[in-house]
Amino acid sequence: MKKLGLMLLALILCASILPIWGSGQTEGAAGASEKGMVIYNSMNGDPEPRRVDEKLVADFAAANGDIEVVHSIIAHEDFKTAIRAYLTASTPPDIMTWFAGNRARFFIDKGLIMDISDVWEDEGWNQSYAKSWQAMSSVDGKQYFLPTSWYWWAVYYRPSVFDSYGIEEPETWDEFMDVCETLKSNGVTPFAIGTKYRWTAAAWFDYLNMRLNGPQFHIDLMIGKESYADQRVKNVFTEWGKMIDKGYFIEDPAAYSWSEAIPFMADGSAAMYLMGDFIRDSVPSSIASDIDFFRFPIIDPSIPVGEDAPTDGYFLAANAKNPEEAKALLAFFGSKEVQEYTANELGRLPTNGEVDMSIFNESQKKGIEMINTADFVAQFYDRDTTPEMADEGMNAFMEFWDRHTAADIDRITSRLEEVRQELFTE
Repeated sequence: MKKLGLMLLALILCASILPIWGSGQTEGAAGASEKGMVIYNSMNGDPEPRRVDEKLVADFAAANGDIEVVHSIIAHEDFKTAIRAYLTASTPPDIMTWFAGNRARFFIDKGLIMDISDVWEDEGWNQSYAKSWQAMSSVDGKQYFLPTSWYWWAVYYRPSVFDSYGIEEPETWDEFMDVCETLKSNGVTPFAIGTKYRWTAAAWFDYLNMRLNGPQFHIDLMIGKESYADQRVKNVFTEWGKMIDKGYFIEDPAAYSWSEAIPFMADGSAAMYLMGDFIRDSVPSSIASDIDFFRFPIIDPSIPVGEDAPTDGYFLAANAKNPEEAKALLAFFGSKEVQEYTANELGRLPTNGEVDMSIFNESQKKGIEMINTADFVAQFYDRDTTPEMADEGMNAFMEFWDRHTAADIDRITSRLEEVRQELFTE
């Protein structure tokens, strides 16, 4: 709250000088151009993304001496809470980081995100970005979002731990359960997880639903076309509950954020983590070379394979006070050079098709192959459904973690269905 208060104060101070900076000249030097500015708020708060974010802003400022960047980095979870306040402020940040999919569409539909079709056209992105990225960024033929990077989700593990017990990467559900039992019998908890922020639990719902019921059912559930009271959804919770009851997860996961649970892998007391590839940003250097991943195992081979591959990027606030400067920074972020740098530094996969594919390391190539061989690619639970439904769903996942009898599952799914009908029935 203290950081948020200081940031809002900074925005107020920025607003107070905007009329002067926007006039184009001063009384003392008629015709002399004043320095422009752009307010950029970022959610890249983890150490490595922060380092890269700050370097990119410094590079942009060095190349654009006539533009000052007022750069604020807010902790990821705080940013997700504060973004509505940013967008509805009288002087909102000009450019912000955010998520593709329904998370962006929610604000687009409310008229809070600027049409940036002109930037797409001027920068040639309609040619250099694949049709899939264009579609993800467009509403009614107009572009409102710039996707710049994506990453895959998978089961991450330490090969050295697997080697200690003669374990190989599982491909089927039965093999997966055997791995869990082998680890448990040797005093190693199969999975680390931190659910202080609820989205980590949502990953388990995503994958179990896609593996049991198929990605089309999953997406139809996300957009309100299927019922949470459906037996197929109850089956997801039932399978998940079996894993919890068997002790396959660390105790009291709600006491840890996702990164605070990584030490369980680092010290070998837990062996695996269902997580996005950004986990590499936070693993200690002592085990950085001892991290690998595998596809979430197949439960029913007759069901199409769905994967989560969230996409991140940028947008401009509809009421941005410095739109031209913001568009210049946006063009910089979307460039081939910046995306190559980000891919090299953070391992994120670029969206600009002009990026040289030869720059990718073996891990990235493995991730690309996993996604390219999937039958369907989703974003993530709280990106694929509406914010209101996601909030109710993630609350339900947390409640389920503590109480998951058959009666609990019936009660939880019934409540979710009531919410679904309220939100998706006009």
